[in-house]
Amino acid sequence: MLKKLLSVILVVLALTAAVAIVLVLLAKPADDCPVCLRDLPRPLVIAHQGGEELWPSNTMFAYQRAVDLGVDMLEMDLHVTADGALVLMHDETVDRTTNGTGRLEEMTLAEVKALDAGYYWTADDGQSYPFRGQGITVATLEEVFQSFPEMPMTIEIKLVENVPVVEPFCQMIRQYGMQEKVLTASFHQDALDQFRAACPEVSTSATQNEVINFFVRHALGLAASFSPAAEAVQVPETRSGIHILTPGFVEDAHSRGMDVHVWTVNEAEDMQRMIDLGVDGIITDRPDILLELLGRSGAQP
Repeated sequence: MLKKLLSVILVVLALTAAVAIVLVLLAKPADDCPVCLRDLPRPLVIAHQGGEELWPSNTMFAYQRAVDLGVDMLEMDLHVTADGALVLMHDETVDRTTNGTGRLEEMTLAEVKALDAGYYWTADDGQSYPFRGQGITVATLEEVFQSFPEMPMTIEIKLVENVPVVEPFCQMIRQYGMQEKVLTASFHQDALDQFRAACPEVSTSATQNEVINFFVRHALGLAASFSPAAEAVQVPETRSGIHILTPGFVEDAHSRGMDVHVWTVNEAEDMQRMIDLGVDGIITDRPDILLELLGRSGAQP
């Protein structure tokens, strides 16, 4: 009986090994990634929402100042209004970051633009609100493309239920010739699958499902069997008690042709640890701190 069981185990192991070998032989690395700026020193400084701890997030005010600081890439979050305008905001509603209320996809662009996007921002726990009443509005994607045509950007497609976003997003990228300047991300597999089909020439970051797939293969020593649909992985250092970012994870991602961006890192000590890990980009609310750490500090916020 024991001999028979051992024979079965050996057969299973042999079949598993054969399947793994086939997967490795068939696997292909990621495509080229112009927006990844691989000729620049690492890590890239990526301003999260323009630098949320410095200025009102996802606004032209923030993006302009981040560019003036000398960041390498802007990060933003994409929504669509009821009348089809592509606007930039992290949340599905305007409640947290403006003086208004309501869901973005149920509001018109005119209604969104009438709001004060500097209303919420405070650096002293609400003792003062220095950007209120300063004319800062919610930014549109078109405004950003028009103002920063040479600036690399990572743009996350947020959850949109009732208004199409993928097709107009792809059309605007092509209209402004931003195909090699945009890295598109989303937590939602369907949204990114649709985007890849509509805009195959634009680089993307891995979805949550794709990151899990890669991480499991990495943990099993089978990273070489992974064929990325994305040119980059954007991950936190840890998630749900699992330590994701390790030297081995970064090395395996690089072996599959993917850049590694870590979010959201705001303390100098944590930034240095990510630099030592060899990540390709650090997404941060404090680009000024990261630039200073890298010896690149310029204009002050």
